[in-house]
Amino acid sequence: MNKNLTVDLAVPTGSLEAYVSAAAQVPMLSVEEERDLATRLRDEGDLTAARQLVMSHLRFVIHVARGYSGYGLAQADLIQEGNIGLMKAVKRFDPNHNVRLVSFAVHWIRAEIHEYILRNWRVVKLATTKAQRKLFFNLRKNKKRLGWFTQAEVEHVAKELGVPEATVRQMEERMSGQDTAFDGYGVDDDSDFKPAPAGYLQDMSMEPAAQLEAENWEAHNNDLLAGALGDLDERSQDIVKSRWLSEKKATLHDLADKYGVSAERIRQLEANAMKKMKGTMVA
Repeated sequence: MNKNLTVDLAVPTGSLEAYVSAAAQVPMLSVEEERDLATRLRDEGDLTAARQLVMSHLRFVIHVARGYSGYGLAQADLIQEGNIGLMKAVKRFDPNHNVRLVSFAVHWIRAEIHEYILRNWRVVKLATTKAQRKLFFNLRKNKKRLGWFTQAEVEHVAKELGVPEATVRQMEERMSGQDTAFDGYGVDDDSDFKPAPAGYLQDMSMEPAAQLEAENWEAHNNDLLAGALGDLDERSQDIVKSRWLSEKKATLHDLADKYGVSAERIRQLEANAMKKMKGTMVA
C-alpha cells in the first residue's frame, strides 16, 4: 500500500484552485493497490478503503468536468456532481472484473454531470426523452457553423445518432431559444422592449364556455363509467372499485383473501374487467 495515501486525505474546499491543486497531489494507485482497496470495500465494507479509492481519482473527475465548461455552469458544481458519480462507481466496482476503476467510473461520472446540466442549463428542462438527451450533448459538436441546420445536416445528425429528423429539428429549436420571464423584464430603453408572455397569452380556464364544456365532458365520462361498471358482474365491479375508485385502494392480496383465490386470479379478473369496460366506453 502507498503509505502517502494513509497520511492525509483531506482536500481543501475553500477555493477551486486550492481544491484542484490538492487533488493533483493525491498519489495515483497501482493495479495491486486498487484491487486490494476494492476487495476490502467489497468484502469488509471498509470505508477507509472507499475513501482512498475516491480520493485517488478526484483528478480524473476534474479532467472530465472541464470538458463541460461550455455550458455556462460553475466548474465547482460540475466537479461536485462528478464526484457523486465517482462515489456511486466506487460502491459498485468489482475488482474481479479485471477492469481499472477509472474505466468503470467514467460512465457514472458523466451520467451525474449530464443530469446536472440538463436540470440547470435552462429554467425549463429541454431534454426529457432518451433521444432528446442524446441530441443535447451531441448537437454542438455536430454543428459546424452558426445558424440553422441545412436539411443535409439534419439528415446526417439523425443518421449518426439514430434519432428521427423531426427530433433533431425540435431539439435545435429548443436549444436556440432563451428563457423568458412570464411577466417580462423592466427596461429603461423603449428600443429594448420585448413583449412578455403575460401580455399576449390568454388564460381560458375560467372562461364560462370552457368551464361549462369541461363540466359537461366530466359528466359524460362519469355516465360512461357508471354504465361500463353496470355491465360487469358483482365480483368484477367490487374488484375494479376496490382497486381504482376507493379512497383506500385494496391490493391484489387483499382481494385474494376476500374471495379465496390467488392474487394472480384477481389480476386476471381485473384485466378482463378493464378490457370489457374500455370496449363499452369506446363503443
